[in-house]
Amino acid sequence: MLELAILGLLQETPMHGYELRKELVTKLGTFRAAISYGTLYPTLKRLQTAGWITETESDPSMIPPMTSKRGRVVYKITADGKERFADLLAQAGPETYDDAGFGVHFAFFSRTDRATRLRILEGRRRRIEERREGLRDVLSRAAGRLDAYTLELQRHGLDACEREVRWLEELITNERSGRAPAGSAGTLDIPAAEQPRERAAEDASPETPRPQQDRP
Repeated sequence: MLELAILGLLQETPMHGYELRKELVTKLGTFRAAISYGTLYPTLKRLQTAGWITETESDPSMIPPMTSKRGRVVYKITADGKERFADLLAQAGPETYDDAGFGVHFAFFSRTDRATRLRILEGRRRRIEERREGLRDVLSRAAGRLDAYTLELQRHGLDACEREVRWLEELITNERSGRAPAGSAGTLDIPAAEQPRERAAEDASPETPRPQQDRP
């Protein structure tokens, strides 16, 4: 999953290793535990060996502060790397339903086709529903044998599953109807900046007429 994230970010712009790690942590919050330099640089080396990225020397004046000589290296995605990214983005197997896999794929949903998004969302919903039923089973069979804190932890997990299932169902409904997620502008697969002006005017809330003021 780190491979997908790195290629996706480098497709946006070339980056130093320092910048890349910072963007990975920002974009993939819950995935940050796996993003250490000890994990990042071996992955970058592997991608370079595969021909999916290249490295070049950067302008010394542009080196990020507090970085080692690695900061002088700028990583860029290659044409083969862009094809690899597209292949990874099109995957919708069981690995995309797990916590880390789903988080990374979801972070790049704006570049994923609608059919793939829908398959991943439905697979994730099934995975969370299974987790929810397992927690319900534990609570129904073993609640009397659990101490208060363990019981509260199980209830917290169950609540989290139920919230995520509701969230996924809303996303799936939006995908099927062609709407963007709540809080986004326009419809799916159309960047907000490219929305027709007429549609933006229709969606805008009508303003309350103000009393006409006399001009001085």
